[in-house]
Amino acid sequence: MGVSLKDIAERAGVSLATVSNVVNGYRPVGEHTRRRVQQAIDELGYSPNLSARHLRRGRTGLIALAIPELNNPYFAELAEIAIREAAGHGYTLVMENTAADRQAELLLLDGSRRHTIDGLIFSPVRIGRDEVLARTADSPLVLIGEGVYDVPHDHIAIDNVAASHAAIQHLVAIGRRRIAFIGAASGDRQSAHLRMRGYREALTSAGLPFRPELVARTDEFSRREGMRTMRDLLASADPPDAVFAYNDLIAIGALRALAEAGCRVPEDVAVVGIDDIEEGRFSSPTLTTIAPDKEEIGRLAVRRLVARIEGTEVAASLTVQTPFRLIRRESTGTPGS
Repeated sequence: MGVSLKDIAERAGVSLATVSNVVNGYRPVGEHTRRRVQQAIDELGYSPNLSARHLRRGRTGLIALAIPELNNPYFAELAEIAIREAAGHGYTLVMENTAADRQAELLLLDGSRRHTIDGLIFSPVRIGRDEVLARTADSPLVLIGEGVYDVPHDHIAIDNVAASHAAIQHLVAIGRRRIAFIGAASGDRQSAHLRMRGYREALTSAGLPFRPELVARTDEFSRREGMRTMRDLLASADPPDAVFAYNDLIAIGALRALAEAGCRVPEDVAVVGIDDIEEGRFSSPTLTTIAPDKEEIGRLAVRRLVARIEGTEVAASLTVQTPFRLIRRESTGTPGS
């Protein structure tokens, strides 16, 4: 037979109710009592039945993380953090790949899985504020990324305008004047518009003209598009001496095109990306990048969602801008971590 809560209570010399409070987190107990109960749990080898606990509370114990690009290393790294954090709270995190498809995002938002998940962490790119406001599902929702703002749900993102400023300021500081931006979008990619806005504002602040011919639009935010658009920029009459890419994948594609063209990085063209994916730490040259605090984004998203699910958070929705930092590496002439 397995170890019961009664066994633990007898070993710890406390009431069954006290053990239940410690194991299930119903209400706080004194630190001395909690330690006695935890010691009894460790000695008896008790393992809680999380599935049964969730079922008693009318939950499944499952939460979902919906992302637009399953093959993007940024989201893979973020998912690993969120999975680990969810497990620490007694939840299993499942992945949903919307493939940046509007209909798929709407189906998730409408709660098509409301009977199998307790809550949703969502990074939308094809739907906007109106669709989120029209949501009828009553399961908790936490938004991440830059797709939707000003809605009554917890929202976690970096300041994309400020991040772009930091990238351009760095390039200006190392003497670059013809700075291209790869990754502009004509559609509904809010993050691309925000990064483009930061790019333009930073140029103005530096006293540099905005040159439309140095802005490259991409159909997707991939290595392939980075390579293609970098080739086009190099073939122009007045090619850039620096590139700020929408993300690290585009930047890595641009590095490939520069290598094929015989351009030296950073002597001829300096390159900066955003995301700090692991691949950029091993590219040749290594990639200077704007690094969002993925650990903070993943942990905070799960914690806010669990708090909503369990009713421990009743305050108004919270918008959090998590920190970022510029990591200087070889692609701008400053080897580093």
